[in-house]
Amino acid sequence: MIILIRHGQSTTNELGLLVGRADPPLTALGRDQARRLAPHLGAVEELWSSPLDRALTTARLAVPHLDPLVKEAFIEVDYGSLDGQRLDSITDDQWRRFEGEHDRPLLDGESLLDVDARVHAELNRLRDDRASWLHREDEHLVIVSHVSPIKSAVTWALGVDGAAAWRLRIDNGSMTWIATRRATPSLIRANVVP
Repeated sequence: MIILIRHGQSTTNELGLLVGRADPPLTALGRDQARRLAPHLGAVEELWSSPLDRALTTARLAVPHLDPLVKEAFIEVDYGSLDGQRLDSITDDQWRRFEGEHDRPLLDGESLLDVDARVHAELNRLRDDRASWLHREDEHLVIVSHVSPIKSAVTWALGVDGAAAWRLRIDNGSMTWIATRRATPSLIRANVVP
């Protein structure tokens, strides 16, 4: 089984800013959110993380007995020049186009279709390897990531178009479980906050 964790609250989350590849630290609340995950992660045998500090710090606090393996595929979407900006700096028209056209980036950033391509490729490798963590009943892989890659993983597990991600909510410090049944991915639980 794979347990996907969204990092704890960052300083930019606290301020309501759009954050992709910027690397703000966790707030005190974010560090507490990460520590509260630990009791729920007892059977974890491997730990992957986005390369960004907010994910790495969450990984180390949530699963202190393992060193995180950095996986670029699970980095947050690149918002380009809008990274770190207030959400109200994006016009309604820009946001509607971003939501409505999955292959369209928000201005000069990365499209959500690009996020799907990298996340789905990594998950397909796990699905196709019958010895991987995705196929083990009693040993689990934790992936600490961000809202967009986790939503992408959920759409992969459900076998639905990536645009369905707009209908999902993934909170800071939440856990989402994905497993397989006869090599078919399935969503077990989503957006569980301890």
